[in-house]
Amino acid sequence: MSNDSKNPGADAGASSNFLRGLIEADIASGKYSQRTDHLGRPLPAVVTRFPPEPNGYLHIGHAKAICIDFGLARDFGGRCHMRFDDTNPTKEEQEYVDTILDSVKWLGFDWKDESGEHLYFASDYFDKFYEIAEYLIGAGHAYVDSQSAEDMAKNRGSFSEPGRNSPFRDRPAAESLDLFRRMKAGEFRDGEHILRAKIDMASPNMNMRDPAIYRIRHAHHHRSGDKWCIYPMYDYAHPLEDAIENVSHSFCTLEFQDHRPFYDWVLARAAEGGFFRHPLPEQTEFARLNLTYAITSKRKLLQLVEEKIVDGWDDPRMPTIVGIRRRGFTPESIQLFCERVGVSKADSWIDMSTLEGALRDDLDPRAPRAVAVLRPLKLIIDNFPENLVDECSAPVHPHHPERGQRSFPITRELWIEEEDFMETPSKGYFRLFPGNKVRLRYGYVVECTGCDKDADGKVVAVHCNYFPDSKSGTEGANNYKVKGTIHWVSATHALEAEVRLYDRLFSDPHPDAGGKDFKQALNPNAKEVITAYLEQGMRAAQPDDKFQFERHGYFVADRVDHAPGRPVFNRVVTLKDSWTK
Repeated sequence: MSNDSKNPGADAGASSNFLRGLIEADIASGKYSQRTDHLGRPLPAVVTRFPPEPNGYLHIGHAKAICIDFGLARDFGGRCHMRFDDTNPTKEEQEYVDTILDSVKWLGFDWKDESGEHLYFASDYFDKFYEIAEYLIGAGHAYVDSQSAEDMAKNRGSFSEPGRNSPFRDRPAAESLDLFRRMKAGEFRDGEHILRAKIDMASPNMNMRDPAIYRIRHAHHHRSGDKWCIYPMYDYAHPLEDAIENVSHSFCTLEFQDHRPFYDWVLARAAEGGFFRHPLPEQTEFARLNLTYAITSKRKLLQLVEEKIVDGWDDPRMPTIVGIRRRGFTPESIQLFCERVGVSKADSWIDMSTLEGALRDDLDPRAPRAVAVLRPLKLIIDNFPENLVDECSAPVHPHHPERGQRSFPITRELWIEEEDFMETPSKGYFRLFPGNKVRLRYGYVVECTGCDKDADGKVVAVHCNYFPDSKSGTEGANNYKVKGTIHWVSATHALEAEVRLYDRLFSDPHPDAGGKDFKQALNPNAKEVITAYLEQGMRAAQPDDKFQFERHGYFVADRVDHAPGRPVFNRVVTLKDSWTK
């Protein structure tokens, strides 16, 4: 097991963010305050990095890491590097580089400061990695192993049994160096040889049992092309990248805790060889984001996309950053969520309602209001003049009068919600039923007189009469006391729109726990597409514009499909948590 004693606050699992305490202690001690870069310029006391592998789309878990890495650097006057760990050419593509950069910027962070742009790639350091590897071989810290993959796995041992030394472990350094150079020259097939660190095959930490640091892989790299046919392993490259970039605080999730001794070993050996100066970067682990009703496995997310269970990586039901962005989440809501869940050493589950609550809290004070009828039923005001168009008004935002008023017409025929009429009302029902009065929100009081039905007995229209002196905002309105108020839009003037009602993708809070088939937990009601009618001012909505549809929730004009003549709105989140038991 690894030792956490070097990290102040490592046991502060209950702290809202123990990493802050760690940084504050390092600043107070001046640990990283005297460093300079290769040009002799002073370095910030806090240099972090966000280091994704460009092999997929980022998800909500990465958003937490982004907020930690960039947010802490910002808060302590440091800087955060945007770095791609592109050491595996068979899985990495420029498409992923582009979407990751876009996602980080959308979340509100940048990698530029007064000293320049801090965008880096592990592949920029391939020559340095190779140089250090040759040093390790010459110093007796690494050797070329020629065992088969099967024999290596067999000799590695288990958690209860120590490993066995490779028969090639004591190969002379000159022979290993010659083989390593020939590996680089492309003389061998994939898997024929591998370069391993020489540490301790009996170590209780499996990661210290002579881990691989270079493998042969004849593959085209998205940046270096075909220059290399050997590539460094992540655990070897990562600490070297941190040191090359003068990173001070290297934050990662708990699954890397047992990798930390090798991280330290690599840096210590490289420093002994004169490649780096003290103080060296230090790795600290925090609990990853475990969110209920979601999965974050790249393999399983890819399966959802490839099997067309969802409509691509940016499907609004996906936990990918491109998906939640299209759903209508805001960068501010994601940052607020990450702040609320905090940072600890203890793994725990965060309920989806916490994420949705942060979104509601962010949207409520800024989203303009609008009226939408999602399940339309015709309401005919029989005594309303047939050609009369009367204007009604409502605040753009009820708590911000300075944002003004919006207006919309009331006419003889309206659309109302199906659920706002009941021919035979149940107890406590105060909306439309024959003989009952309700207020049309922002409009008049009406009294229901009956309904029309089709041949199957389904109600297709409701009839009522209105009271001309009851209009909202006039003196006469106070003369009418009604218990029910309903929403409506003019059938003549309303905007017909496609509305996509999105909900959680899974109905099980832990869809893939315990080896379960996550596809069995798919929520059949996670997406419903309907035709709705919106107040006429919604014609001006632009892609990504967000609104509160009164009574229904928060909605966004879809950033991909919404267009003039084809309005498309996504439900971002309901007004209240509908999943509470």
